[in-house]
Amino acid sequence: MGIYSYELFKFYGVENIIRLGSCGAYTKDLQLFDLVLVDNTYTESNYAFTMNNDDCHYISSNSFLNEKIENTAKTLSIPIKKCNTSCIEVFDYYITDLNAVLDRFPKEYNITATEMECFSLFYNAHLLGKKASCILTVVDSHYYNEATSADQRQNSLDQMIKLGLDSAVCLD
Repeated sequence: MGIYSYELFKFYGVENIIRLGSCGAYTKDLQLFDLVLVDNTYTESNYAFTMNNDDCHYISSNSFLNEKIENTAKTLSIPIKKCNTSCIEVFDYYITDLNAVLDRFPKEYNITATEMECFSLFYNAHLLGKKASCILTVVDSHYYNEATSADQRQNSLDQMIKLGLDSAVCLD
């Protein structure tokens, strides 16, 4: 995501990126197939430091894009939950001690879900004066110890895709 979003923003004149993807839930507040609008994301990675000598580990999505997405969701009667995520570099089911990782996350950030691309996307947008947001579908839950099947994932993303596309059409 870091390379693609940087090049789209820097070399191809892209002004807005709305990422669509999947996430895992960490709390009881998120159920399988819920739609999540990422507000802020936290990472332990050194992406910002490597990219720009910036010791940044927490960054926000674009409020203008998020507002457009929230308004579109209301118009379409699609429920969406605004959340903070962690952006980790390892698929969380492969982590040998996920609880140790979760315990390291700053509690004040109220991280409720996890994914793998938002931080670099949001950071590149911030660095280059562009806009980025992210809509996710919950496909697994550590809180409830459940996960969707491959078929369920393939067939359950329609609402997220419709919301993303209809939101993009509304951009100025």
